[in-house]
Amino acid sequence: MDREQIKSLWNGLKNNLNEAQKRRYAALLATTYGYGGAAVVHETTGVSLNTITAGKKELKNEEILETGRIRKKGGGPKTASQRYPNIAECVKTIVDGSAYGSPEKALSWTTESFRSMQIKLAEQYGLNTSHATVGVILEGLGYSKRSNQNMSPAGKPHPDRDAQFQFINDKAEEFLSKGEPVISAEAKKKENIENFKNPGPECWKNKDPRKALDHDFPLKELGKIAPYGVYNINDNIGFVNVGASRDTPEFAVENIARWCDVVGKNTFPSATKLMIACDGGGSDERAKRVWKYQLARLAKLLNIEIHVSHFPRGASKWNKVEHRLFCYSAKNWRGKRLIDVESAIDLIGSTTTTTVLKVICLRDDSAYELAKKVSDDEFNSMNIVKINPFDDWNYYFKPS
Repeated sequence: MDREQIKSLWNGLKNNLNEAQKRRYAALLATTYGYGGAAVVHETTGVSLNTITAGKKELKNEEILETGRIRKKGGGPKTASQRYPNIAECVKTIVDGSAYGSPEKALSWTTESFRSMQIKLAEQYGLNTSHATVGVILEGLGYSKRSNQNMSPAGKPHPDRDAQFQFINDKAEEFLSKGEPVISAEAKKKENIENFKNPGPECWKNKDPRKALDHDFPLKELGKIAPYGVYNINDNIGFVNVGASRDTPEFAVENIARWCDVVGKNTFPSATKLMIACDGGGSDERAKRVWKYQLARLAKLLNIEIHVSHFPRGASKWNKVEHRLFCYSAKNWRGKRLIDVESAIDLIGSTTTTTVLKVICLRDDSAYELAKKVSDDEFNSMNIVKINPFDDWNYYFKPS
């Protein structure tokens, strides 16, 4: 028997054989060929040497497998449940809020994705499995994951939007290359305090919903919170100031001042400039006098240049603080009850990601006045420099 005959015999029959039959047939061809037959069959048919060796052992032992079986009982890869009999219990412990204490604390059952749960299984229990297996186990435990759908954006974009994006990107790269701090700032929407429904996807036991108040009217005695976030692009550090008063331009600048005091002066002790990327509307709107006046005062106080670039209206989702900080902090409290301000601070401060995001969260009990005015003399006293070609969106303050 030569190689061509082996190839012809194998190709003529291989499609009609199951795994066990192929294994034994390859072994039979190798035995028939004689010395070196295993190598010849391997080269001719592509069947591995280990498979041919296994087939020879089966032929030699005349082993008869159970009817309908291709491998020995117990053969093949083990399932996660077979390898780790307690894996379902471990998964349930991770998603079960009661296992960790008070529901207003930063618990994982409302926030964990399949991949993050996969990591926790490995870190906390030494169980190595895939994120897909985690999803199968959750489904078996009676959990399901649901989420809302986003709507398409509305409105006509500004004609200079793309050019402003490029300007912000180039300026940020320039600052980063020189080691100067670049922060992304934005106020998150206000949140009511009490046991209100908090929408969003979460893993929770079917037919056992979490109960919330039957209305969403804010309670005056408890009020709302106004989280203002600052994301440091240089070091993947988030800073959130949780105000219990109003989201005003003065409040926005106070948040940046607090970031400078808590993070900036320690992380960038030699900084001479600060770049702020922020939205085009809200408390840090470019047209608000109080916003600019307070920033001018901060630049003088810190003795650094403060550069500001605004995103065009309707483009806040491109602001780094939105998808590097707030999207994760929002996941961290979806489905949770914001009983008090401390609950919100715990949830925001415990936010983390696989890229090792660190979040510092503080409480701000100061009262901020609405519709605060800046006189013409005060406004004209600012040492502000507009930056072309989009000077409405880009400007900076000199410290003196």
